[in-house]
Amino acid sequence: MGDGELLLVDCRHDLARPDWGATVYAAGHLPGAVFAALDRHLSGPIRPGTGRHPLPDPGDFARTLGSWGLTPDSRVVAYDQGPGAYASRLWWMLRAIGHRRVQVLDGGLAAWTATGGALTEAPPVIMATAVPVREFAGVVETARLQADLATGSVTLVDARGADRFAGQNETIDPVAGHVPGAINHPYAGNLSPDGRTFLAAEELAQRWQGELQAARRAPIVAMCGSGVTACHNLLALELAGYRDGRLYAGSFSEWITDPRRPVATGVS
Repeated sequence: MGDGELLLVDCRHDLARPDWGATVYAAGHLPGAVFAALDRHLSGPIRPGTGRHPLPDPGDFARTLGSWGLTPDSRVVAYDQGPGAYASRLWWMLRAIGHRRVQVLDGGLAAWTATGGALTEAPPVIMATAVPVREFAGVVETARLQADLATGSVTLVDARGADRFAGQNETIDPVAGHVPGAINHPYAGNLSPDGRTFLAAEELAQRWQGELQAARRAPIVAMCGSGVTACHNLLALELAGYRDGRLYAGSFSEWITDPRRPVATGVS
């Protein structure tokens, strides 16, 4: 891992092909990078009442980080195939346990190889560490979200595409639609026309202007289908200067586990 402080983490994933990330990592990754499987390292077991990617047990996450050799001085750089949707999940998780030295590689592996960056099949050399167990901060539970929505004290932003938000073309979750009161801000809107790199901070602030104005009276809570791409919106918001965003980790896939919870369709 070079100077002993840089920790590269390959977060590539495909929801339709859960084993794809590990396969392409084995075929070639950034030199020294460890692999983070979304379903195994960045999520916990699915249980009744949880979403598709519940946060892992804090103890399990600490052991994962220790197996990667994380130290308090580690500068973590997470990357995925390009847009940052999965790398942002690790970015948020580390920030949520208090590790501030974490970044997302803008443009991901695609940008790395486009500039002539080398890949390797060699496994990383790791010296395991002991990482303290810390709870995830900034998480909003379903009951709290329901209460805040009832009082209008939260600005809920859904990162899914407009069609899924509207209840159309739903191919992942058994119920289509969105949480009533949510605002749709697809995470792809944070990206440049190349579909990989983040927009400049000034343009992000402009695109998020409506939500940022609403956040003055009702703080932003980010959600999506399962608490993954919502983290992309939280990173974009931080780049735009807003650092008070929280995550509804269970997101829509947890919301719909109770049929008594309302679901809306169409554009809000």
